[in-house]
Amino acid sequence: MGEQPIFTTRAHVFQIDPNTKKNWMPASKQAVTVSYFYDVTRNSYRIISVDGAKVIINSTITPNMTFTKTSQKFGQWADSRANTVFGLGFSSEQQLTKFAEKFQEVKEAARLARDKSHEKIETPSNHSQASSVNGTDDEKASHAGPDTHLKSENDKLKIALTQSAVNVKKWEIELQTLRESNARLTAALQESAASVEQWKRQFSICRDENDRLRNKIDALEEQCSEINREKEKNAQLKRRIEELESELQEKETELKDLRKQSEIIPQLMSECEYVSEKLEAAERDNQNLEDKVRSLKTDVEESKYRQRHLKVELKNFLEVLDGKIDDLHDFRRGLSKLGVDN
Repeated sequence: MGEQPIFTTRAHVFQIDPNTKKNWMPASKQAVTVSYFYDVTRNSYRIISVDGAKVIINSTITPNMTFTKTSQKFGQWADSRANTVFGLGFSSEQQLTKFAEKFQEVKEAARLARDKSHEKIETPSNHSQASSVNGTDDEKASHAGPDTHLKSENDKLKIALTQSAVNVKKWEIELQTLRESNARLTAALQESAASVEQWKRQFSICRDENDRLRNKIDALEEQCSEINREKEKNAQLKRRIEELESELQEKETELKDLRKQSEIIPQLMSECEYVSEKLEAAERDNQNLEDKVRSLKTDVEESKYRQRHLKVELKNFLEVLDGKIDDLHDFRRGLSKLGVDN
């Protein structure tokens, strides 16, 4: 007895703007339950959707209605009784196709119900025409007495009252079902919100990790730049060391030359000593030979001059040699500081 749900789905509900008749206005903030109901008593079909305590769709299906697919996930139909156009947005094309197929099925059932209703109306009307001449049994009974007529009306009222009570109970059950559905939807929404928060936290963690990795990459790139600079400095130092080694070889060659020259000094000293001895011998031999002394005096003076000159040159040479040796020692100490073996 009463209305029974025969098909249920979920969709976003829209209604056409009554002013522009073009723009869609959302009737629900989120996807809600949309159901087909069949009324056994009236033999009629309705589409009903409730958002919380608000009924947003209450459309009786008639044979003249048409459900139109306007996109892969959106469909609409016009309800002349409600003076509006309803639109439904589905999450998939399959849901839209199932809803459209059910709409066509319900529409055909509504057409058959209307045809049967017309046949029933025509049959009693013919019967009333046939009995209008002689009068029906009910009319005779009503003429028979007012008590019988009142009793019949009272029975009809009792039946209507019983039917109302059944409908009220049915609507209470349906309201409870809708409340439970709303509670499940609320729980699902809360779970979805919690999932969204969890995804937000995970996204924040991933973003922080990405920033950390990007900073680490920047630091590694900076370290690579420093390593390249150090390599360039090392290459420069290597070239400088090669230049210093070349200079060192030149200095060593020069030092060998100076050492060879220094080997001549003892020979010169020996010659000087020999000349001095010879001069002394000549002076002893020529003490009595004044004429020879006077003639040889010039030679002696020249020999002394040469000796002094050689001593000066020897002194200057030794000073230059000492300076070269000091320079060489300084140069080797500089190489030691640079970490180059002598």
